[in-house]
Amino acid sequence: MQSVEETAAVECNMKLSGLLDRNTLQLRPILGILRRRTVKGDIGVNRRLAVIMDPIESIQPQKDSTLAMLLQAQSRGWTIHYGQLSDIWLRDGEAYGHLTQLNVADDPAHWFDPGEVSVAPLGDIDVILMRNDPPFDMNYIFATYVLQRAEEHGALVVNRPQGLRDANEKAILAWFPTCAPPTLISCSLDEMHAFITEHHKVVVKPLDLMGGQSVFVTDANDGNHNVILETVSGKGSRYVMVQKYLPEITESGDKRILLIDGQPVPMVLARIPCAGDHRGNMVVGARTEVRSLTDRDRWICDQIGPVLRDRGLLFAGIDVIGDFMTEVNVTSPTGIRELERTSDLRISEQIFDAISSKLE
Repeated sequence: MQSVEETAAVECNMKLSGLLDRNTLQLRPILGILRRRTVKGDIGVNRRLAVIMDPIESIQPQKDSTLAMLLQAQSRGWTIHYGQLSDIWLRDGEAYGHLTQLNVADDPAHWFDPGEVSVAPLGDIDVILMRNDPPFDMNYIFATYVLQRAEEHGALVVNRPQGLRDANEKAILAWFPTCAPPTLISCSLDEMHAFITEHHKVVVKPLDLMGGQSVFVTDANDGNHNVILETVSGKGSRYVMVQKYLPEITESGDKRILLIDGQPVPMVLARIPCAGDHRGNMVVGARTEVRSLTDRDRWICDQIGPVLRDRGLLFAGIDVIGDFMTEVNVTSPTGIRELERTSDLRISEQIFDAISSKLE
């Protein structure tokens, strides 16, 4: 027969168990934060990292910045899990992922080996890298809601989901007009025509794509400028960006400046369009040069860096042509591999030092 004390202990345990079962969602954020702060630094800590990205088998490993980041995480002894947008979901307010464990290698012929597949609450992961390429559409936005719940349940999400939603890579320039060239964001064809009349030669871009997709240069004398505006804007049904053309791109290129927790990397990757093209994007064949930051580059970084840091956009890339910032890349900025190959920079190491400091 149990003593009174033993009976009371059993009843207490049963009540506590029921309380935990009923309040798992409320307790998980606290447990996640406590878990992250148990041990300082990476030494002796088996961190779990999940990356949400495009299909890993389709990347170009010698150029891919996400792979560079995964290689750095693995070198620190972290366990890597991989998933795509279709692998994460919300159920009753909690974020889950169908994740595949990965081993990665710096080998252009064989850069990953898949391992065990499991379903896990995303709030139990130490760090989640959101590295899915645009389009920045509603599907992408819905994914940030999933990741925000993971963040609220204890995971460190890089970049912060709310920051990704708030910092459209083109529209964010509206908050930094002194850093940007004359810029129009509109779905009005009349406003676009008036802007072209004022500035004569312009660049027309969709707001939700990347890599130079559907980017056009046109001018007031171009017989195709009407159809360009109609095509990119869906005949005035979609917002687009129209910017004054900056001729410096043909000589000095489109400079990619990487920022880590608000601080610029000291070297930039200049991307010079190939002959017959106007786009400074590596994916369409632009050649690259590594250069030092100019005083104007540093001034622009001083304006935008603290804002990116405060919004939780730990790793970002800004594009600068001449003296003006033309875009801010926060979804999946690239350039790590090219800069590390041609300099003594250790960008992925800096990124993970910054991430680790936030786990302490």
